Amino acid sequence: MIRRRTLLVASTAAAAASAVTSSAAARPRSGAGKAGRSLHLAPARAQLTALRRRKITSRDLLERYLRHIAAANPDLNAVVTLDADAARTAADEADRHLARTGKPLGPLHGLPLTVKDALETKGLRTTSGSPDLTDHVPGQDADAVARLRAAGAVILGKTNVPTMCQDIQTSNPVFGRTKNPHDDTRTAGGSSGGPAAAVAAGLTSLEVGSDLAGSLRLPAAYCGVYALRTSFGTVPTRGHIPRPPGWLTSSDMLTLGPIARTPEDLGVLLDVLAAPAPADATAWKLDLPAPKHSRLRDYRVGIWQDDPYCHVDKETRDLLGHVAALVRSAGATVDDSTRPVNLADSDELFQRLMYATASATATDEAFADDVAAAEKIPADDPSGLFLRSRTMRHRDWMLANEEREKLRGRWAGYFADHDVLITPATPTAAVDDQTATPVPSRYLTVDGEKRPYFDQTAWLNMAGHVKLPAAVLPAGKTADGLPLAIQIIGPYLADRTVLDVAEHLARLLPDPVRPPAFTA
Repeated sequence: MIRRRTLLVASTAAAAASAVTSSAAARPRSGAGKAGRSLHLAPARAQLTALRRRKITSRDLLERYLRHIAAANPDLNAVVTLDADAARTAADEADRHLARTGKPLGPLHGLPLTVKDALETKGLRTTSGSPDLTDHVPGQDADAVARLRAAGAVILGKTNVPTMCQDIQTSNPVFGRTKNPHDDTRTAGGSSGGPAAAVAAGLTSLEVGSDLAGSLRLPAAYCGVYALRTSFGTVPTRGHIPRPPGWLTSSDMLTLGPIARTPEDLGVLLDVLAAPAPADATAWKLDLPAPKHSRLRDYRVGIWQDDPYCHVDKETRDLLGHVAALVRSAGATVDDSTRPVNLADSDELFQRLMYATASATATDEAFADDVAAAEKIPADDPSGLFLRSRTMRHRDWMLANEEREKLRGRWAGYFADHDVLITPATPTAAVDDQTATPVPSRYLTVDGEKRPYFDQTAWLNMAGHVKLPAAVLPAGKTADGLPLAIQIIGPYLADRTVLDVAEHLARLLPDPVRPPAFTA
């Protein structure tokens, strides 16, 4: 029988802090000192270097994380399940291995990490924020989690999501709401709101988020951290909820990808995650191409600053203008007039395909009700997009998929003349938290104008259904000090090119805004 490990951080912070303090006081400390005390706030690459060089032990680094979580997480509610005992065991095993062999376990040797609560973790409760899964303890890891463990990572807990990942704000009946670490009146985004908030606040250096409709990139933009939606098919998705536990298949639009505080750290996790699914690994391997160029000046960069279909606010427009000027000043070729696709048409196709793939897990009774309701909607009624798409016949889906492939062809044509495209990530900085408001009544405000709630992801949706890699990176801040972000989209399988451009830009842009919780 698998031992159940489900310590809830939000309700046990004081006990956790006491346990961590007692444990640390009872054992010798290596790598102590100022650098060791603040190392948990350093980039993952710095932590990994310190671990490999034995400047600090995995156990000591873990204890620093546990203390920081106990102090900072109660106000954020980003980490919702803590597995301190098993994490200590894994950290001690990593330390013994390095001392005995002189070799790390893998590229993530001894690094404490949290994992999104939508990814199954063997022996550790995985709820996806659903009351129906409150006691779900998986018997095996999600494929991506298995890769983390094989690389030597120490899984210390799980981070919060909306119920079944079906919202772009993060709250659920099991664990409650995750707050934006920069302003608790704002949303952290969703569905990877817990992961993004945890990385921003220094509760973990890396996270694995999931992205269907911006679920990875929207929270990263709102919390002021970096994220990469990987090219579709490059990271195995089995074990992600939804689909329900036990399903072998997943959505044809879902990808998993890294969240980090530096673009270089995104590359660290990409190297671990990008691989064939286990069933395919005996026949082929994945070798993502190197970046297209080595210097920013050699890149051909498209800039898409705004669009009538989804206008962005003045601060975001100004940010895109500033980024365009920086890229030009670096000597790169900049094209701010060519558009790869029509944003409105692309977004409509995205919605049709998204609603169709989401119907797979509906009960027979619920789906029958949707079919009956869809049949009553006039064909020319735009309000019927959801139900018509959700219940489309297989022939209609094949036609929509053919439309998607043609759209992919237009993107490929664009990337024959451009290396990357830079766009807004979102229309505004993080919006007000509206988790207590029914979704139909929610909205966002752009330059004083009320706009539909789901306009938040219109720019992110461009990459979602056409399998393209897309990174979000913090690029500035509002007058109120909230993070502002941009998006970089690249050709299919050009994930390393996207990250390389992000690294170049990060050197030119101001340092990301750090929230109050990001303190030693």
